[in-house]
Amino acid sequence: MNPYLEILIRAVGAFAAVVFITRMVGKSQIGGLTIIDWVNGIVIGSIAASLVIELNEPAGYYAFGLLSFMVLTIATQWFSMKYRPVHKIFTDEPTVVVHNGKILEGNMHKMRYTADDLTSQLRQKRAFNITDVEYAIAEPNGQLSVLFKSQATPLTPRDINVSTKYRGVPSELVVDGVIIQQNLQQNKLDENWLLEELQKQGIQSLKEVFYASLDNEGELYVDKKRDDLDYVQDITDKLPGKMPQ
Repeated sequence: MNPYLEILIRAVGAFAAVVFITRMVGKSQIGGLTIIDWVNGIVIGSIAASLVIELNEPAGYYAFGLLSFMVLTIATQWFSMKYRPVHKIFTDEPTVVVHNGKILEGNMHKMRYTADDLTSQLRQKRAFNITDVEYAIAEPNGQLSVLFKSQATPLTPRDINVSTKYRGVPSELVVDGVIIQQNLQQNKLDENWLLEELQKQGIQSLKEVFYASLDNEGELYVDKKRDDLDYVQDITDKLPGKMPQ
């Protein structure tokens, strides 16, 4: 058989096998990875890559290896659900890294968790000031859980008994200059309406639009590919560079 044809056939088979295994072992392989999931994913990927390019070995060997790891992964998940000690072996424990606004350096050093890691994940949780944080806990899957101090917790309408309107998910109408026709139709709109609305915002061509969406109140949000900003805050410690376009 032609080597290129054999590689193509093996690639299709390996791709299908990895997709099948990922679906079988569950969503943990694609989101919220634990250490064992991450390592297992690398091994499965390596076996699949070898299946594609190692033409000197029978494909059945690698297929058997993929099947074995699938069975081992499912068995590990089953035992972890049934027996908590097994679960603790294959997963890590949550670790407190901030307590009452104070960083626990000792716990961070044990995890080889840097200050940059901490501040980056805190910002993702909208915690820009560490003094506002009561607890920050590094979870086994690498995510950071944050509990704000009561005085720093945002006030919600429910706290003051105020009723609110329903707020749904905005509909994407334009992505990178391309109209999402299905979403336009679902909102009972057409291209003429969209183009007229864009013109009201000084936009003459779809090529100028990076993203546009319509919220539940009928408000159109538009982001242009070229942002006309006078100043952008730089939070890195690099030397000032050119203004981003």
